[in-house]
Amino acid sequence: MKERFSSVIALLLLLLLVIGTWWAADYAQRSVQVDPPRRVTHEKDSWGRNFVMLRTNPEGQPINRLEGDYLEHFPDDDSYHVTEPRAIGQQIGNPITIGTSRTAVMEQGGKRIVMNTDAHVHRVPDANNDALDVRSQQLIILPDEDVVYTDLPAEVLKGHSRMSGKGMRYNNKTRQLEVWASSDVEIAGTEGRKRESAPPPANVTQKQP
Repeated sequence: MKERFSSVIALLLLLLLVIGTWWAADYAQRSVQVDPPRRVTHEKDSWGRNFVMLRTNPEGQPINRLEGDYLEHFPDDDSYHVTEPRAIGQQIGNPITIGTSRTAVMEQGGKRIVMNTDAHVHRVPDANNDALDVRSQQLIILPDEDVVYTDLPAEVLKGHSRMSGKGMRYNNKTRQLEVWASSDVEIAGTEGRKRESAPPPANVTQKQP
């Protein structure tokens, strides 16, 4: 009888120990405040003034440069918002290009730069290429591809020749210029200028501008 009574007491003590342990764990879990999930909002986490950002190729040679008066970084989409930007493309073997605008947004780790308001890309002349200027209210630069394009109205100047249209794409590697809808073309010839004003064609493509 004593042995049975001792076993019952031991079982009850073990049961009380299990219940006490469970209660203590539950109480501790409810007492500790768990941080809520971080809210992802479009708020800057860093900024800088008079900055210079440089990208290089695998050989360590600089190929793209972005500088400006003021920069803000937004972690939610990993974008950089720039005031008074200056984007310089200096791909080896290609003419140097300089892009400017009032503001810009650099996205995709520097693979895409959207130049906004009074956007202007200037191709520096060299021994084999004349100067080329593209102007629009928005120009999108793809630095790795050395391409600039827009879906908005744009004006292209090369020497005394001028082309206006809505939507264009210029590849600095191939020197190929495409204008989706050209509305005004002014081509300088050996005896002056030839001006054409006609309904916009569906697509105008010029090679080696």
